Amino acid sequence: MTQQHPITPPPELVAAWCRKANDNEPMFPQVAARAAQWGADQELEACCEWLDREGWSGESRQLRAARRPKPSSLKEQALKVLSETELRHEWTMADEDIIRRALEQLDD
Repeated sequence: MTQQHPITPPPELVAAWCRKANDNEPMFPQVAARAAQWGADQELEACCEWLDREGWSGESRQLRAARRPKPSSLKEQALKVLSETELRHEWTMADEDIIRRALEQLDD
């Protein structure tokens, strides 16, 4: 039996991805994207664990933050849209959607 590469997803996980794949789209691209993300996450965690063991825990946190940044909040997205539309002098439908969703989250 050949040894499995350390970032090869377990068969159970691949089966779960296949079950979650959208029936309306080809399954392979969705499963391939999930597999690539899973592998990248495994490698990042292994690197961060090594840094932690070597006494570089601050750098480990910085690496994780740089490679897996948290998505912008809706407020941040809306402010970015406003500053960009000032320069462009036009709105897109996507811009309007972000602004509308941000405003809908505000209390009356």
